[in-house]
Amino acid sequence: MPDAIDIEGAAPHGGHYSHVVVANGFAFVSGQGPVDPATGRMPDDFAGQVRQTLTNLETILKGVGTDLSRAVKVNAYLADVTRFGEYNEIYKTFFKGRAPARTTVGAQLIGIQVEIDCIAAIPETR
Repeated sequence: MPDAIDIEGAAPHGGHYSHVVVANGFAFVSGQGPVDPATGRMPDDFAGQVRQTLTNLETILKGVGTDLSRAVKVNAYLADVTRFGEYNEIYKTFFKGRAPARTTVGAQLIGIQVEIDCIAAIPETR
């Protein structure tokens, strides 16, 4: 049976969903944006928003006993796809070594420049 989990210390929800659903050894993380959970604010700049969004993903994955190194699929949504190169350079600093499968698309985002979700394997020792 899937477990829908809200992670303490993660950014607050923007709608009716769970931070993550754990099922069959995988963590399915809902789309995350750039809100800093400690302050409730988000960076003004694109690079800062990308970093904060990836940090938010890390927080949620750690909350269920895994991390970005175990990500198998990432979906990223950029408000301005011409910034893909900048996004990709920041992304590489979070996913060192083996890169997960990834899709990046342009999207009409409301009030944010980036949203990212992912699926990650959970170690069997969890």
